[in-house]
Amino acid sequence: MKMVMAIIKPFKLDDVREALADVGVTGITVTEVKGFGRQKGHTELYRGAEYVVDFLPKLKLEVAATGEQVDAVVEAILQSAGTGKIGDGKIFVWDLERAVRIRTGELDADAL
Repeated sequence: MKMVMAIIKPFKLDDVREALADVGVTGITVTEVKGFGRQKGHTELYRGAEYVVDFLPKLKLEVAATGEQVDAVVEAILQSAGTGKIGDGKIFVWDLERAVRIRTGELDADAL
């Protein structure tokens, strides 16, 4: 099993959710986060004053996937979250040792 974490632009959430549903993902966790990468924020104008926005609003998605699903999950996020512009985000994948459904006690792939 793998945990897939993606940082995406907020307005791409619906597209990503639909793409993940199409590849069989039954659940995701979404967290509102702020951060910066290579783009290092930007400047904005508010009431005539210019100020720097260091941390940009993003969404963090977390998807637990079986080993067979992980490539399809990554590809679905990659295709649906991309705009071709700076700040599209990143995808991280790491090993998931165990998953347990609290209600039933099901383990690993059965718990997903």
